[in-house]
Amino acid sequence: MDGEASTAVAPADAHSTVGSRALAWSVGLSVALVVAVLASATLGPVGIGYEVVARVILDALPSFSFAVPETAATIVMDIRLPRIALAAVVGFALGASGTVMQGFFRNPMADPSIIGVSTGAATGAVAWIVLPIGLPFALGLQGSAFAGALVAAFGVYLIATEHGKTPVATLLLAGVAVQTFLGAVISYLMLQSGESLERVTYWLMGHLHNAGWSDVITTLPVALVVVAVLAAYARDLNVLLLGENEAHSLGIEVERSKRVLLALSSVLTAGAVAVSGVIGFVGLIVPHVMRLLVGPDHRILLPTSALAGSVFLVAADTLARSGPAELPVGIVTAAVGAPFFLYLLRRREVHAL
Repeated sequence: MDGEASTAVAPADAHSTVGSRALAWSVGLSVALVVAVLASATLGPVGIGYEVVARVILDALPSFSFAVPETAATIVMDIRLPRIALAAVVGFALGASGTVMQGFFRNPMADPSIIGVSTGAATGAVAWIVLPIGLPFALGLQGSAFAGALVAAFGVYLIATEHGKTPVATLLLAGVAVQTFLGAVISYLMLQSGESLERVTYWLMGHLHNAGWSDVITTLPVALVVVAVLAAYARDLNVLLLGENEAHSLGIEVERSKRVLLALSSVLTAGAVAVSGVIGFVGLIVPHVMRLLVGPDHRILLPTSALAGSVFLVAADTLARSGPAELPVGIVTAAVGAPFFLYLLRRREVHAL
């Protein structure tokens, strides 16, 4: 009788433990994010103290009223905070989508661009900048990038799907082929870009320059909703790590789960890339590091990787705009991420999931 009772409560205890760990890590990373945001808001050509930044932010809330310098309020609320907030949202999206892709492909080398999402977004954006007739018509730069990302991702999915099934290996190879083809299209468009070449190059490097609150308002709700739905599929991701046959035997509708995970992670990546350009290594490095810290359970790994992505990209963008000349943030993430990843490789920490 005692054995039956302990067996019955064990899953509940395990679930409670997972929830407690996820909450503890999420609270810690949220605090780190707040600190990173406040620190970033103080830095720039015009130095602003922490106290002034805090008063400016609180003054913008309905329940508070503080006397703040008008110049400081303008710099913080209209210039720095929109950019910082967008960095946090983009990092959040890339961290979460990278986690899903690494779990989906059971490979820590996977990242959000593996099925052509980033290259598709780049193709749509470059086409809109370069082509004289303004293709794709009235979508605008961000709309064109978003459309290009989704067309590429779902094109790869359709190519890899046969008889209602999508083998992971075929999906990966189709993604490589589509990325290569779209890379050739981008190269051709760049040759034809003329005076637009500088703008094209800057966008391809990944940047958060001229970010506005409208970008945050557009991207944040999508990111939150999609990550919340992905979190509901955390158990499916955990079981898929065992292999598709094992997942099917445990009651997972494998193909349905794969379609949902691919679609949602593609939308998440597309939304991020559309407003920021191609920012590499966030979706590769952050989930891998968090997996080393919290383990492979996606019920903990997914939310913590999303928050860690926010912290990482806010910090990287702060570095990008703090030097003598402002750099595209994609340069900073690559400069920091690539050596760190090589360090992990040398320590033989990268292994199949």
